[in-house]
Amino acid sequence: MGTPLGDFVRAKRDSIQPESLGLPNHGRRRSPGLRRLDLATRAGISVEYLTRMEQGRDRNPSVAVVNALADALSLDAAERNHLRYLAKITGGACVAHTQPAPPRREVRPTVLDTLRLLEPGIAMVTNRLGDVLAHTSGYASVMNGTGLLDADTPNLTRYVFTDPRARVFFADWDDVADQQAFDLWLAPSVESSEWFSTELAPVAGPDFTRRLHRHVVPQRGDLRLDHPSGYELRLTREVLELPSDAQQLVVFLPADEQTAQAVDQLRHRSRGGLRAIS
Repeated sequence: MGTPLGDFVRAKRDSIQPESLGLPNHGRRRSPGLRRLDLATRAGISVEYLTRMEQGRDRNPSVAVVNALADALSLDAAERNHLRYLAKITGGACVAHTQPAPPRREVRPTVLDTLRLLEPGIAMVTNRLGDVLAHTSGYASVMNGTGLLDADTPNLTRYVFTDPRARVFFADWDDVADQQAFDLWLAPSVESSEWFSTELAPVAGPDFTRRLHRHVVPQRGDLRLDHPSGYELRLTREVLELPSDAQQLVVFLPADEQTAQAVDQLRHRSRGGLRAIS
């Protein structure tokens, strides 16, 4: 059985063409990408050790080995951070409980006060599992008619993977789906990620599971929305991390004048106030 670390290294190796690293192409092979031998040589480790790591039989690589693999795979800064994080998960350093536990869903009063100051802007508080914990009236006006906020406990990850309307609403649905799957690895603990994944996987299907284990580090550009009202929106996201709560305050800003005018129209159609969901 594999591990998150082994899955990421193998997926990244398979995605790299030898020519991009100045290595010879050895012709057609049963699997794509970089050979284990080539990666092991570049990282200064044995093929046997790399095989054990990818297959989950070695769960505690040293910091030096992890850094060597990052160099050998030519990872960017975000990918390097993810590799180090997965090494901690695989080695057990991030395991805080023996039993899966649901994530925290309460929002601190001061964070709610901050949301009120952002009215009538578009903002929400979420956690890495995708729970929408609180939001401004501006966020509600943009999400009105999409189905996301219809549930008593809205969850963006569940919406993206299980509601057909999401594939129409998010113009770049594939990118959004990768982002939501990736964020599950950044949940407060591996247990809470597994707890949610166990609940979601049966209804989300193999596409979710495939994305979860691909470990694609998302770029997170502008969010493009095809709103049910007919507006085409482009929103820039600013994220404020709330590490003590394992939550995020996300503010969405119109990326162009056309979006700003459309958002104003949507606000006029929808009247409401700040909502906290617990």
